[in-house]
Amino acid sequence: MRDADAATTQQDLRPAARSGTFAIGGDLPVHRLGFGAMRITGKGIWGEPRDHDEAIAVLRRAVELGITLIDTADSYGPEVSERLIAEALHPYPDDLVIATKAGLLRPGPNRWEMCGRPEHLRAACEGSLRRLRLERIDLYQLHRIDPAVPVEDQLGTLQDLQAGGKIRHVGLSEVSVAQITHARTIVPIVTVQNRYSLTDRQSEDVLEYCERAGIGFLPWNPLAVGKLAQGGSELARVARRLGATPAQVALAWLLRRSPVMLAIPGTSSVRHLEENTGAALLKLDDTAFRELEEAHHAR
Repeated sequence: MRDADAATTQQDLRPAARSGTFAIGGDLPVHRLGFGAMRITGKGIWGEPRDHDEAIAVLRRAVELGITLIDTADSYGPEVSERLIAEALHPYPDDLVIATKAGLLRPGPNRWEMCGRPEHLRAACEGSLRRLRLERIDLYQLHRIDPAVPVEDQLGTLQDLQAGGKIRHVGLSEVSVAQITHARTIVPIVTVQNRYSLTDRQSEDVLEYCERAGIGFLPWNPLAVGKLAQGGSELARVARRLGATPAQVALAWLLRRSPVMLAIPGTSSVRHLEENTGAALLKLDDTAFRELEEAHHAR
């Protein structure tokens, strides 16, 4: 087989590779279409998954499809998502980056409470290392900046964990430009994870800041909890024209929107995972991208 044919076959087998590459922190290259592992847990992001075998199959299929970035958190379950990732994938492929988070407590299903106390963050990091069976976490993200604790104490703790070899890089979640700017005076920040999608653009200024600074941007809720996947209006029309699903078009729009975009759609279904990953093969032309932009701004 010719080299070009072999490369094409490999891309067809691992479609996520077609989403492009971004180097987190300058030294962790990942494919820009990743996987968010929140929804492999139980209802309300609480407890064990309804179908354990399907959850394991989703994680293994993600790697087969070429996904090299899996995003999770100690609060997903809590602890369940991290444990399932290790069960399904350890020992990990050399190119797989697992990003996890700390800073939220879970008193019950669908309940989240901020906790940025240094002792909690240190204990959370040790717990994640143990559950994920890692000696060092490649990307450790502060799930929220706790307003009850000085930010210097929260990020200083992550800096200490970094200096001690427990984590490689530090990221933030749900932050403003001002908060990122301040955080970077304390510790290098390599990623930001804010809510963002085709129809939810409140973090546009944060994304633009990340572009200028070379910081990876992970949009959580990229499909607006399934609403974009269901289609409607201009999104559905563009999807029909391109022979794709609304979810694929919405994800392809994200990937085209910015070179620092690291999309992490989540699902508990292998079928939905395969559909979402197909977005990496979909290239929006200028007309489709412009139509989607104009439809959003006309809302």
